[in-house]
Amino acid sequence: MLVAAAICPCPPLLVPEVASGAAPELDAARAACRDALAVLAAARPDRLVLLGPTDAAGPGPTTWFPQGTPGSLRGFGVDVAVTLGAAPGDPDGPGDRAAEPGHGPDGAARELPPSLTVGAWLLERTGWRAAPVAGLGVGQSLEPERCAAAGRELSAGPERLALLVLGDGSACRSAKAPGAFDARAASFDAEVARALGAADTAALAALDAALAAELRAAGRSCWQVLAGAADGRGLAGRLLYDEAPYGVGYFVAVWS
Repeated sequence: MLVAAAICPCPPLLVPEVASGAAPELDAARAACRDALAVLAAARPDRLVLLGPTDAAGPGPTTWFPQGTPGSLRGFGVDVAVTLGAAPGDPDGPGDRAAEPGHGPDGAARELPPSLTVGAWLLERTGWRAAPVAGLGVGQSLEPERCAAAGRELSAGPERLALLVLGDGSACRSAKAPGAFDARAASFDAEVARALGAADTAALAALDAALAAELRAAGRSCWQVLAGAADGRGLAGRLLYDEAPYGVGYFVAVWS
């Protein structure tokens, strides 16, 4: 049973060490993310699941990462390492990880993808200990129907579930954006922002996957998993942040 959700962007630039001298440009986004996580904690969930987009080269259309999985931003030139939830050896930690989802048959741990690494960083930054944590990597190309089904499966049962939904909007809002300028990007992002702010599950479910891919909107699949999980729950939404400082749409919203 989904009781709350926080929607946050996941660019590595959200981490000040990566942004370096440009870090203040995303201070408002970081503050909004902190406020969104406070809403999740206040909902008193039994479990928190992070949803983060993964690329087509990942291990599967959806991949579980258990509490204690490590992540790193060293690939972005900084020595920042995180652990999803409590670290191994912590009394609240994951215990025997070898048999849990997200690990191979030899017990070797997968590292978190960048989106979930940023999510784990957000949790560490706010000192999250409100509930056990797991991560679910969602392929960016996963079809809308399969996204909805994954969301329904996540929220089935009586457990009080909270979701931290990570993902960015279009990357085509300006000439200097990663995907260059596309005139369709602003209207796409405006509809996403409206739907997230209104907790409009039908509008999120109806997002065009092909258009999202053309606009490099990495959050589409995770937003549609959220739509499946929240369908029929009657949650109210609130938009906390909606900007495109680097030509990429960044949104922060809460559903509760």
